[in-house]
Amino acid sequence: MEDYPAGWEADVVLRDGGTAHLRPITPDDSAALARMHEAQSPESVYLRFFAPLPRLPKRDLDRFVNVDHHDRVALIMLIGDDIIGVGRFDRISDTDAEVAFNIADAHQGRGVGSILLEHLAAAARESGIQRFTAEVLPQNRSMLQVFQAAGYEVSRGFDDGVVAVEFDIDPTARSIEVQASREHRAEALSVRTVLHPASVAVIGASRKRNSTGHLLIRNITAAKFTGDLWVVHPEADQIAGVQAYPSLADLPGKADLAVIAVPAESVTEVVKDCAVHGVKAVLVISSGFAETGPEGAELQRRMVATSRAYGMRVVGPNSFGLVNEAAEISLNASLAPFLPASGTLGLFSQSGALGTALLAAAKTRGLGISTFVSAGNRADLSGNDLLQYWEEDPATQTVGLYLESIGNPRKFSRIARRVSRVKPVVVIKSDLTGRELPPGHIVRTSSLAPNTLDQVLEQAGVIRADTIHQLFDLTQVFSTQKLPAGRRVGVIGNSAAMSTLIMQRARSEGLRVDTEPVSLHPEVDAETFRTELDAMYARDDVDSVIVTFTPSAGAEESEIAALLSEAAAQSEKTTVACFLGIQGVRDELTSYLKDQDGNRVSRTVPSYIGPEDAVWALARATDYSRWRAADHGRYVELDDIDDKAVRSIIDSALDGAPLGTPVRLERDATRDLLRAYGIEVLPYIAASSVDEGLAAAEKIGYPVALKAVTNVLRHRMELGGVRLNIDSPEELAEDFAAVQRIITQVIGDDEPLVDVQAMAPHGVPCVIRAGEDPLLGPLLSFSLAGDTTELLGDVSHRVAPLTDREADDMIRTVKASPRLFGYRGLPPMNIDPLIDVLERLSVLVERHPQILELVIHPMIATETEGHVLSARVDLLPDPTRIDSTRRLLS
Repeated sequence: MEDYPAGWEADVVLRDGGTAHLRPITPDDSAALARMHEAQSPESVYLRFFAPLPRLPKRDLDRFVNVDHHDRVALIMLIGDDIIGVGRFDRISDTDAEVAFNIADAHQGRGVGSILLEHLAAAARESGIQRFTAEVLPQNRSMLQVFQAAGYEVSRGFDDGVVAVEFDIDPTARSIEVQASREHRAEALSVRTVLHPASVAVIGASRKRNSTGHLLIRNITAAKFTGDLWVVHPEADQIAGVQAYPSLADLPGKADLAVIAVPAESVTEVVKDCAVHGVKAVLVISSGFAETGPEGAELQRRMVATSRAYGMRVVGPNSFGLVNEAAEISLNASLAPFLPASGTLGLFSQSGALGTALLAAAKTRGLGISTFVSAGNRADLSGNDLLQYWEEDPATQTVGLYLESIGNPRKFSRIARRVSRVKPVVVIKSDLTGRELPPGHIVRTSSLAPNTLDQVLEQAGVIRADTIHQLFDLTQVFSTQKLPAGRRVGVIGNSAAMSTLIMQRARSEGLRVDTEPVSLHPEVDAETFRTELDAMYARDDVDSVIVTFTPSAGAEESEIAALLSEAAAQSEKTTVACFLGIQGVRDELTSYLKDQDGNRVSRTVPSYIGPEDAVWALARATDYSRWRAADHGRYVELDDIDDKAVRSIIDSALDGAPLGTPVRLERDATRDLLRAYGIEVLPYIAASSVDEGLAAAEKIGYPVALKAVTNVLRHRMELGGVRLNIDSPEELAEDFAAVQRIITQVIGDDEPLVDVQAMAPHGVPCVIRAGEDPLLGPLLSFSLAGDTTELLGDVSHRVAPLTDREADDMIRTVKASPRLFGYRGLPPMNIDPLIDVLERLSVLVERHPQILELVIHPMIATETEGHVLSARVDLLPDPTRIDSTRRLLS
């Protein structure tokens, strides 16, 4: 038996939110497989084997558990030590394999078969298999449904009482959509299990009032948790007034959530005990794990693996706790001594101390929260999981996250892109690239520029804030106001100087101030202020209103606040206010209206101490509103590509290559790979002598260009490695010899190669990069060619897949892009070929993670066409992608 690839082992979330462990089968699984088979009903056995088979014969059992992980592959799914499902394939030709599944009766309907199919298909593609076939009895409707619902193009035939199923296993747009939808539902349900417990058991509380466990019990009690609360303590009768029981076995019912506050070295055993007694999720408050060093990291790994293996999600360890303000739950299982009111803001924090600050800031500003989760070391439950839950949670209208690191940024970007289209997502800025990790956080690092992730999050519609202060400045707008209808802003206040400052700041933040500010007398009376305010709200050329007020001998600030609140509540325009230096007017800035159902609802105008804060918050809310309303384009569907040819080229190049060592694809193979995706490289012929160069030029046709076949000189005209517009044999002979001399001088090659290439028309040279970033997954970059662009970092980045609008945006957002659109009277270039290449490379690197880096340098954009002059491809034998075509917890 060969060792199986490590990437084939994974923790997964099932359809109902529970977890399981998936891995290839081994001979040691023989007894567990026999147990599973013997527990199956006669009907299930017949549907799988087409015959009654109460026990597996030893010969068959040995064959089932001994596989080569290449031509014969079997994956099993386990909960604890029990196998709950088996999926296998046997190769029947170079490109085809027969697939079969067996799902335990007790776990049918949990999506086990669908997950096994995803993982089997991914493993099969790695082995060069392109098509699955299966024979299924007609009455086995559940298995037929697994195939049909997977999103592949399935063909079916009926022969001799058996349904023959056949389908290609290359991912399709539909199969990817199905996978994402199933992942979303499963992970959202798993989070709901954590946040909506009907019963909570606190394990590790002591009688000491200042202990962590004691505080947790007091907080849960004070919040008036609507479910059952139990304490597990081997000796005490009660703690903090709550009945205590010696063990989980003695509880009067099963606990949905266990809150664990025992020493780190004891947590794994407690988790095992929770699994035995049917606990659905665990919240680990205990510290002493990965944040303490390698030994703690191993403790953490064992604890999480144990929990997932038995179907439970973990919050923590080193967590500050969680909160659900829903009236039907009312749970404060956190260390926070106070809570904001119930509201519409969902909060996530990876830091306990910052969790306290987040809750305190929300309470101070009068912002209500729906749910709060502190992930601590983020060993399992992550911001990605919470986004999956919050996307459809009706109680959450705005999402705020403090992220010190992102374990799977590609998945975060993919989910956030979807969530942002229905509700705003605000992230507090930290070192998300993984260069300076907080203790206990393990993520991959990226060598990309620091602004790369900023661009990727902007692509997903995520708003980044630098501080907690900015997070709540912005969420105040989202929680209290309608989204701005446009960028046009009206300014009104009782200070001309303040209005001018606001107007200038608004313009610098990208807002439009097309009308003069309404500057009232410093001692303006309330009636005049109201009249001017009504006039401002009545204007058709204003989308949002900024109101400023400074203390004066005129109207009282509370009086102005009250009339502003009333006027804003009756208007459709977004409103922010700056009551300079004034505290405590929140009540006056709140009005109460009746909604369409007759319910009394409050509407508050967000007020800021400083004008900069008000303008910044309104500008970011406006940016988000425009992003959300924009047409983000369509994902390209290519019908003229050849993925099989690409796989063949990659497999041939990587055959025998050592793991972890990049392989440079030969130039002709690079040309063939691009051609398989509809991208043509301008014809070239490599020559090693003047005579060969002359023959090449004759074949290609003058004019031609000469380029040194070495990375050191290839694009360096100033170093003599490139000669252009050669239009005669005499000129070619002279330039060819000169280029060879320079190559010999620079790199010492006595017989250097020189490319003779067709001369591209005049245009703007561009650089396109695509490949697999360890942190972000398949990534594309665009810039104009030249040292200045590279030195100034004028490069746009986006994650794949790209829409047509995103490809266009990549080109237009680089600062040097005016050179493509008629800069200083030059003719505009046709960017459609650039967009086409970006779209094609987006699909290429999305489907082929072995492509570490593909560089087109340059591609010439002309007035009518685009020409790829040179390309190189580096491959990696062991792909690093952590967000792949199979669902897994990461």
